[in-house]
Amino acid sequence: MLGNFVYCNPTKLYFGENSLDNLEGELKNYGKKVMLVYGGGSIKRTGLYDSIIAILKKCGKTVIEDGGVMPNPTSVKLEEGAKIARENNVDLILAVGGGSVIDYSKAVSVSAYCEDDPWEKYFIRFEDVSCKVIPVGCVLTMVGTGSEMNGGSVITNHEQKLKIGHVFGENVFPKFSILNPVLTYTLPKKQMVAGFFDIMSHILEQYFSGTDDNTSDYIMEGLLKSLIHSAKIAVKNPEDYEARSNIMWIATWALNTLVAKGKTTDWMVHMIGQAIGAYTDATHGMTLSAVSLAYYRYIMPYGLDKFARYAVNVWGVNAECRDKKDVAEEGLEKMGEFMREIGVAMRSSEVGVTEEIIPGVAKATLIMDGGYKVLTTKEVEQILRDSL
Repeated sequence: MLGNFVYCNPTKLYFGENSLDNLEGELKNYGKKVMLVYGGGSIKRTGLYDSIIAILKKCGKTVIEDGGVMPNPTSVKLEEGAKIARENNVDLILAVGGGSVIDYSKAVSVSAYCEDDPWEKYFIRFEDVSCKVIPVGCVLTMVGTGSEMNGGSVITNHEQKLKIGHVFGENVFPKFSILNPVLTYTLPKKQMVAGFFDIMSHILEQYFSGTDDNTSDYIMEGLLKSLIHSAKIAVKNPEDYEARSNIMWIATWALNTLVAKGKTTDWMVHMIGQAIGAYTDATHGMTLSAVSLAYYRYIMPYGLDKFARYAVNVWGVNAECRDKKDVAEEGLEKMGEFMREIGVAMRSSEVGVTEEIIPGVAKATLIMDGGYKVLTTKEVEQILRDSL
């Protein structure tokens, strides 16, 4: 492994079918006012809302609600949430939902007392937090983003047609997260498989970089194999606890900063996917799946050794007496077969991309320099056309 690094993850996890029982104990560590953040209301239909309200009342908490967080939380919604948190002087933000709800809650936590425009400060200038941060706790209902154990927050600005993520420091990580796989059972299949591919993409963004013998790459190969195995089971039986629990655990470790240590990382699939999302508001995981194969085929010649290794170690491709390029290509073919099997978007046209918006999407794509090739905006345009 190359370079020097520091690893610290302050989030405490409670995992398993009875993990919600630990919420009461955690609430005792915070003040009286709790801001309950959730999405479109599914937690009310499943009864989870009532269970959490009962726990909050038992603990003597005053509940300030902030519902209606959209799948791609916006800068306008962030302003509303920051105002609610500030005016009510909340002591804890309790995020109940998936990645969008948790991302939004972290953004609110650093924006409530921000004296600058949070969008400009955090998502345009990428500045550090310099104000009071409200602690965040999570009850996870959808897997994919890993937001329950990291400092990431992605916000969309529709007016500027930008969707940007800021990775905050450990002071913004959730203080605790409750992970009960059963809470993910009611998720519609489209959202479930989009989450599965988001997990895969997180791993691949960190895997396809570097040429050294890095322990993190071995860990990621194991995570990918487990994900592929369990995802196939979960698609057939969404209530298979073993499969769903494995996937939930993989999602957390895919993006809690562990496997990025000692590595450069790519993130161009996410940058392109997020730019698409800013234009089409499509489901995040589907924007990633829609461009992944086109992107990886484009950069494969620049990282051929790793792509061949991926084919052999993750997909079981036989490399004996074969050209490395053929092996690598077969690995991507097998990846495509898996994607079709679980039912994710295979083309960018499926998530709303048209020839007309390609120049705008490419221009809105942030260019990263940690992968095997630093793209130009024109190359992003070409990848988008290849993915149509």
